[in-house]
Amino acid sequence: MKKFSMMILLVGLFLASSALYKSSVSQDDVRGTFWNGEKTAQIRIYKAKNGFYYGKIEKLVEPNGPDGTPKKDPENPNEELRNRDRIGMVIMKKFAWNAGEQKWENGSIYDPANGKTYDGYMYFEGDNKDVLKLRGYMMGITWLGRTADWQRIK
Repeated sequence: MKKFSMMILLVGLFLASSALYKSSVSQDDVRGTFWNGEKTAQIRIYKAKNGFYYGKIEKLVEPNGPDGTPKKDPENPNEELRNRDRIGMVIMKKFAWNAGEQKWENGSIYDPANGKTYDGYMYFEGDNKDVLKLRGYMMGITWLGRTADWQRIK
């Protein structure tokens, strides 16, 4: 009987401590500037007035094309946008914080290298806020995509 009581007490303590532990990640922790996975661009993630999170290209390692002019968006499916500069381009849109899941989700990610837009979500693993995991996927199928590690710039 004593062993059973001790087991109940230990389980109770474990459950209580688990309930008290919360990740120290909060919704605005994603704000800041990150290197993309390929380390070719710096993206600044910010919270807009509408409460969603967006990402804008702030800097490119190679900002100019072979002809010396600023890189544009020639692969964009919208012909009217093909002549816009890559620097300043908003490539991440409408990510919403999900406190229960500890991630930003239901956003979209535009890849100017191929002109495609993907569904996406992003998160930190544990309490490591220096590496942002960004998952892009297609057709609403999360396993049909890839995850990139974005390194925070201090």
